[in-house]
Amino acid sequence: MSFNVFGHAFRFSTWGESHGPALGAVVDGCPPGLPLSEADIQPFLDARRPGQSKYTTQRQEPDQVRILSGVFEGKTTGTPVSLMIENVDQRSKDYSEVAKAYRPGHADYAYDQKYGFRDYRGGGRSSARETAARVAAGAVARLVIPEVTVRAWVAEIGGDAIDPANFDAGEIGNNPFFCPDPVAAKRWEALVDSARKDGSSIGAIIACEATGVPAGWGAPVYAKMDSEIAAAMMTINATKGVEIGDGFAAARLRGEDNADAMRPGKSGPEFLANHSGGTAGGISTGQPIFCRVAFKPTSSILTPVPTITPDGEATEISTKGRHDPCVGIRGVPVVEAMMALVLADQKLMHRAQCG
Repeated sequence: MSFNVFGHAFRFSTWGESHGPALGAVVDGCPPGLPLSEADIQPFLDARRPGQSKYTTQRQEPDQVRILSGVFEGKTTGTPVSLMIENVDQRSKDYSEVAKAYRPGHADYAYDQKYGFRDYRGGGRSSARETAARVAAGAVARLVIPEVTVRAWVAEIGGDAIDPANFDAGEIGNNPFFCPDPVAAKRWEALVDSARKDGSSIGAIIACEATGVPAGWGAPVYAKMDSEIAAAMMTINATKGVEIGDGFAAARLRGEDNADAMRPGKSGPEFLANHSGGTAGGISTGQPIFCRVAFKPTSSILTPVPTITPDGEATEISTKGRHDPCVGIRGVPVVEAMMALVLADQKLMHRAQCG
């Protein structure tokens, strides 16, 4: 079986390959009557679009979205919303060597073992190109949760982290790294450019915060807000870790230090901390939902790496073509999209059970 659908009440599936004619998403369970046009989706795709700086892949894709169904007279109808994005700048010839040997760290070998063959043109379905469809679906999800603001940023690149004292949300859109620390952004220019010139790559950590989520969303045990967010983020290409709230750092705290102490407030409790990342028992507390997502270095690099051929012979591979020296940079709009998709789903499930 193949699993290309995510969500419960608000579901989406993606389709298409990196070097196919197009890719897209089908959103099912979207409530009717929401205003929706391509203009509502395009800004999020533009934020993820490749080729916008020398720090990302130079593949030139306009990523223009088309709504094929589910909208009539500018509003959602309650039926599946089908979205399509054409691929216009494929260079399949760049992957001739990938057909002859597996890229270590990429899905080449695993796909070959599962399916008996693979689409080596950019990785086919395993390419990060697939995430464009998620971003389009996430734009629809945001219409379901107008009370929520979702914001993500790059918190660390190649082991170099931002200084929380320099955090300025207004800076996130002012540099090619989605970085809220202008000092760190200047350092990252040299860091990412060095990896690019060396034919290598580096990893990144993205932080994401959702504010305005009311208390009560989520469900105990098997549909926890935490587990749904973690699952969503781990489906993103190149992700290798997710932390909710303090995450692994919580394991190094004492109970009294990790507790999100409360005091009476005018309209409910006032929390003195948010170590839990806005959840308790898998249910939102009304505090900001916060997570961090770790992205590994891009697997497609020019530096020769030992590998094997499909026949099991030893060789080396150097991946030509156009690739992100730090795939985590363009992961910011994708992380935001997955957070929005989870929250839209959780809102509708809460409404279905609790009214």
